[in-house]
Amino acid sequence: MTTTPERGTPEQPLPYPFPDGHRLDVPPEFAELRATCPVRRVELPYGGEGWLATRQAEIKTVLGDPRFSRAATVQADVPRTQEWLNPGGDILSLDPPEHARMRRLISGAFSRRNVEAWRPRIEELVGELVAGMRAAGSPVDLVDAFSMPLPITVICEMLGVPAADQHFFQRFSEVVFSGEGVPAEDVEAASGALTSYLAEHVARHRAEPRDDLLSALIAARDEDEGRLSEEELVTLGVTILAAGHETTANAIANSVLTLLVDGLWAELARHPERLDTAVEELLRFIPLGGQESLPRVASEDVKLGGVVVREGEAVFPAMVSANFDEEVFADPQVLDLRRSHNPHLAFGFGPHFCPGAPLARTEIRVALAALLREFPDLRLAVPRTEVSWRERTALIRGPRHLPVAWHP
Repeated sequence: MTTTPERGTPEQPLPYPFPDGHRLDVPPEFAELRATCPVRRVELPYGGEGWLATRQAEIKTVLGDPRFSRAATVQADVPRTQEWLNPGGDILSLDPPEHARMRRLISGAFSRRNVEAWRPRIEELVGELVAGMRAAGSPVDLVDAFSMPLPITVICEMLGVPAADQHFFQRFSEVVFSGEGVPAEDVEAASGALTSYLAEHVARHRAEPRDDLLSALIAARDEDEGRLSEEELVTLGVTILAAGHETTANAIANSVLTLLVDGLWAELARHPERLDTAVEELLRFIPLGGQESLPRVASEDVKLGGVVVREGEAVFPAMVSANFDEEVFADPQVLDLRRSHNPHLAFGFGPHFCPGAPLARTEIRVALAALLREFPDLRLAVPRTEVSWRERTALIRGPRHLPVAWHP
């Protein structure tokens, strides 16, 4: 894609994504762009040039304005970090009103009221995992022993899928969320395996309905075929399974690591009454997603942050930058566990605001509360530099393993 640069916009596009330092650091280029050129031309490894929005105001416009389309990226050679094209068919690739049609089918399952009904089960699972850590003895890998199995078990139970079969969607997550360099055929194979697996479960639940989300989706599909096609039903289940555990698992591990590295673990353990604001601040401060967010394509010329995005051009709303906007947050580079005004965009904005936000918040809060209570002296069992991470281009940031220790 080419365009005539607007006045004041550098003609030479910046290579994007920017080089990463430590996996939870935010590249300094974002702060410079927020101050000097909040909407900037960039060039990605695949698909050519697009625009990068770095301030929260412009990012909210891209996420909320119907003139910026996700559906236009389906099977399109838009700017991106990975070779494979967006296959579409999932809720993340829909625009209103189609997006709203599908979202309504799952919104009740993830409502605050329903999540509160699940809280006792979440607390029970957390207690079992903590007991398992105690039994295993110090040190343990927090990812394998705690942060990964918790959301996996919760989302499997909500959908009515055996947690013992988690390898199907873990493989899918590893491939799809791993970032640059994944061959398209690997993505297709992982997607096909998980789709086949979910299709089999749909057939079982259709024959023997249960009290779970998958059965509710099947009922919605069978009672009114206009609400949900069979393919959409299976794809929606795949999306819920993959997204429902991957993001939360990494948020828990990243939060523990950040509190330990910044020397705030013991302080928060002494002041559990600060946990609610602490969780929101951790959600703001820790860049869970990679640098490349899901692009939108302009359906007409749109003025954005002093430039004109032409019809057909792609814009990347840099979520890793939005939560450090100096015009929105006081001292955004400071991790302030008592920050009260915190309008972060950790769960997105607009029609695609994460429907699972109440569940994620509850799981993170219950998990951290138990770990802080049971292990107030928790510490890293290896130097920070020896923590192993996902690939630097991964779409979701987090450690592969997080060895932690405590006094017996």
